[in-house]
Amino acid sequence: QSCPRPAGQRASQEPGSGGLPEGVEYIPTRKKGKNPMKPVGVAWYSLYARTRLGYLFYQRQVKKARERYPHGHSVPQPYCFPGLKILPIPVLSNNYSYLVIDTGSSQAVVIDPSDPLAVQAAIEDEGVMLEAIFCTHKHWDHSGGNEALCQKHNSCRVYGSALDAIPQLTNAPCSRHSPLADREKVTVGCLTFEALTTPGHTVGHMVYVLDGGPFGSPPCLFSGDLLFLAGCGRPFEGSPETMLASLDVAMGLGEDTLLWPGHEYALECLTFASLLELDNSALEQKLQWAVQQRQEKRSTCPSTLGEEQTYNPFLRTHRPELQEALGLWQGRGEDLDAFRARVLKEVRRRKDLYQAT
Repeated sequence: QSCPRPAGQRASQEPGSGGLPEGVEYIPTRKKGKNPMKPVGVAWYSLYARTRLGYLFYQRQVKKARERYPHGHSVPQPYCFPGLKILPIPVLSNNYSYLVIDTGSSQAVVIDPSDPLAVQAAIEDEGVMLEAIFCTHKHWDHSGGNEALCQKHNSCRVYGSALDAIPQLTNAPCSRHSPLADREKVTVGCLTFEALTTPGHTVGHMVYVLDGGPFGSPPCLFSGDLLFLAGCGRPFEGSPETMLASLDVAMGLGEDTLLWPGHEYALECLTFASLLELDNSALEQKLQWAVQQRQEKRSTCPSTLGEEQTYNPFLRTHRPELQEALGLWQGRGEDLDAFRARVLKEVRRRKDLYQAT
């Protein structure tokens, strides 16, 4: 099997002073498809995450997205190394599921299967056997396809955190098939994934790191709703301190790690970030590139964690230029991490206000 590696993600032209290419009008992604989690109150979140009403709302989302995006919201761009293929599957209005294939054995896993029909179509197109489902968290737009896929694939195992009510989570005596603990590893064929606990968005949120070593690939982080290109998930079930600690876990993986997020939020997140750091050339350049990608309905993932540190405000809480832009200074005797959590809280507050406008 052959497919192109990811194209360079830095625009070749010099960034313009306005942050967008000349003649291009930016249309916020929130006008293109509804995200049930914004704007959201405590009562609505409880209904969505903890009752059958949330599942019914998810089913409505799936139906509408299939009608509006019969071929997905983005053009899939496979990522290949010898023995490895990662296929993003665009689902709902802005979600991504990922089919990860050991091409030598034709064994595969899927991360966050939201729409089971779209995932099953990809499985059949690739001619692979689905051996495992990795769920980052319980929200229906990440776990809604678990039951249907398990019914279709009898040997498929579901992995995730025991702290989240993930549909179909396997509870078998063998630890290899049990809910996962922090740093636990699971192997499917030549694919080895490490689970990392990253609470905040939900209490049991996990991310999964694929070891790229056997394929000559960088590590791959499947981040769910912890981390997006230039953004991060809302801390529905955690504090700013909790979210900061989880982001720091992700950032400890190395700058060459490829980031595969759970949503296509790049334009919205980059545009918001550009309002905070007006003189960030890396940010301006990335925004130009993202606009070009989305004009062609192409995915903006993956990025790298090294890139993200140059423009993602949620990963720049330690940077004086961002702190100054927010009008925040470390108090005398204030712990550095406590100050960074305060910066993160302010970035989150401003991002929520930006979403609501």
